[in-house]
Amino acid sequence: MLYLVGLGLGDAEDITVKGLEAVRRCRRVYLEAYTSILTVGKEALEEFYGKELLLADRETVEQEAESILKEADVCDVAFLVVGDPFGATTHSDLILRAVKMGIPYKVIHNASIMNAVGCCGLQLYNFGETVSIVFWTDTWKPESFFDKIEKNRQNGLHTLCLLDIKLKEQSLENLMKGRKIYEPARYMSVSQAAEQLLAIIQNRRLQGEEPEITENTICVGLARVGAPDQQIASGPLHQMATVELGAPLHSLIVTGTMHPLELEMLKLFSVDSPSVEKNTFQRTK
Repeated sequence: MLYLVGLGLGDAEDITVKGLEAVRRCRRVYLEAYTSILTVGKEALEEFYGKELLLADRETVEQEAESILKEADVCDVAFLVVGDPFGATTHSDLILRAVKMGIPYKVIHNASIMNAVGCCGLQLYNFGETVSIVFWTDTWKPESFFDKIEKNRQNGLHTLCLLDIKLKEQSLENLMKGRKIYEPARYMSVSQAAEQLLAIIQNRRLQGEEPEITENTICVGLARVGAPDQQIASGPLHQMATVELGAPLHSLIVTGTMHPLELEMLKLFSVDSPSVEKNTFQRTK
């Protein structure tokens, strides 16, 4: 059996009882290590689970999936995913490979950022399409995610923005020379994401447009959701560009039309309460 086990968002203890029981009876246990992170390290997980964990980076999962599935038809193998196995990144390819090889599989779900964002008080059914905001480079500054945020806002919907993670990335020089030398890990912060959104707003205005999203659009920054030191801050986009929320992982929400109850909740986390109320689109039903 292949088990895909969600680990939740915080630490080792967030795994479900069902997930923990599955992990402890598996012969091999892989930890997916490229789409997200927990607030504790691999060693803490190994101690709590009572199992050695094999790190599975993007290259392993995408190019060496057979090694993960090896002997899974005669023994139990677990593949651990931070959050939920079908959260920000589906692992459908691994399941399809298992089915093709005649290996049964079972998914054990857990909380993910996709539902835990409700902690800020915004109602989950008022969210539109989720987007990813990637790190810009000197030569690559995509803006397609901005169009999706605007479409959501035009429909009165909030947008959850998942912020970029760079793990085991190679410089162009090392990549071209085939050297397995990796850059330090990088995690996009709320302030960095807000700065990129502000830059796009300025670009659109230079092109003669007036964007649906402005410097005064109310946003919500979240950090380490589910952890004891979770941080939430709400305020206009220009304030999100200066807010400091500490260590990763961060997420950003661009709000749409808000119910009065949503607004009251956001005031609990406001950097500046008057500005939150002043710049909010509300509905009364």
